[in-house]
Amino acid sequence: MLEGREARDQVVPRVRRQYVPPALFQHLLDRVQSRKIPASQLELLAKWLDGEPEVLEGLWYKRFSGMTVCGEGELIKTFLLPAQAPKGERVP
Repeated sequence: MLEGREARDQVVPRVRRQYVPPALFQHLLDRVQSRKIPASQLELLAKWLDGEPEVLEGLWYKRFSGMTVCGEGELIKTFLLPAQAPKGERVP
């Protein structure tokens, strides 16, 4: 267990919801449209994000019933369909 300064230095990233780079934001919108991600799945994503989930510094993914969200550190990088294989570590 970390104590004192070491514990304070261990910052766990949370998914960034503001100030997403414009090119990345456009990529995410394109993926929603091209992969026909239903609004119900985006609602589940929004509820998950409302909980300010902790994620990993490296590659991670979160599975929902109709899509998988893939990220790296604090940024969501893409949306996959259920049959597509994500990279990284699964987050709860």
